[in-house]
Amino acid sequence: MKYKFSLLIAAAGLMLGSCKPTVQSDNTVTVSPEAGTSYKAGEAVSVKAHYPQNVKPDSIVYLVDSVRVGSMKDSSALSLKTDSMHLGPRVITAKVYQGGKSQEGSTNIVLLPAKAPQQFTFKVIKTFPHDTTCFTEGLVYQDGVFYESGGGYLKPPQGQQVTNQSSLRKVDPATGKVLKKIMLDSAVFGEGISIVGNKIIQLTYHEKVGYVYDKETFAKLSTFPNNVGVEGWGMCFDGTKLYMDDSTNRIWFLDKDTYKQIGFIDVYDDKGPVNSINELEYIDGKLYANIWETNNIIVIDPKTGAVLEKIDLTSLYPEDKRSPGADVLNGIAYDAAGKRIFITGKKWPHVYQVEFLKK
Repeated sequence: MKYKFSLLIAAAGLMLGSCKPTVQSDNTVTVSPEAGTSYKAGEAVSVKAHYPQNVKPDSIVYLVDSVRVGSMKDSSALSLKTDSMHLGPRVITAKVYQGGKSQEGSTNIVLLPAKAPQQFTFKVIKTFPHDTTCFTEGLVYQDGVFYESGGGYLKPPQGQQVTNQSSLRKVDPATGKVLKKIMLDSAVFGEGISIVGNKIIQLTYHEKVGYVYDKETFAKLSTFPNNVGVEGWGMCFDGTKLYMDDSTNRIWFLDKDTYKQIGFIDVYDDKGPVNSINELEYIDGKLYANIWETNNIIVIDPKTGAVLEKIDLTSLYPEDKRSPGADVLNGIAYDAAGKRIFITGKKWPHVYQVEFLKK
């Protein structure tokens, strides 16, 4: 009996010993907050490195997306400011230095706009005729005329639908008359356009190539490889750089002369990423964008990617009253001199001059 009791005591000791906290022998570093935590822009984030008790750091350096943002001498939390950060996922790394060596750990946060978008509606000021054969992908107003890119395939890649042939056209707004038009290769789908000086820049959908035309004659001057992003969708120009979207919530910045990537923003509202950004227009320092397959236009801060405003155009040309063949809302143009905004859609019978109004 005594022998059995001794065994029980020894077993209990082993169990109790196994429940005692132990000091980690490895150099694993973790970082809080928990990965995927959302914060509002401007909100301070308490960042802290966690490491084994046997580690006595000389310093802890913190980085956001590989850029140093601060350092600490111990495990005290760093208060990370977010007011100047781009929106979306941001990777936070802590490098723990000891004796000339370092170990690191990472986490990530998702940064959202501080405010929900302001809600707007619209008022129609004037209506203009529009060619219902044009599957509008890009629309620009300059020098009293519209420049318009129409999409479509006559010889589509495998898996793509046969539609009408892509084109580039110059249009009289008052009459809807096409003043000049060229057709693209029947196997190419034309997308967004911008005007830079005396040149028209045109994207393509899947073909990973862009075209450069003479604005007056529509003569093709050159092509360029466009491997930026997933696909070629919308485009606009702010006088300094080009903006291009690609079906996601990312808007790329392109050099106006080389058409190469020079930066980007990710577009978010207070709920999360806003995807399917399509036709673009730059108006008074902000980006206006159609959201594909919706009746909404959003207004974006080009510095941060925050959605500032949302405009509901459901009643502009209601889906249940559209003519056969008429597709989604797509096409925004701006008359900077006259302060006029024009809206249309794919194969719509009208271009609408509108004014946006707060709800």
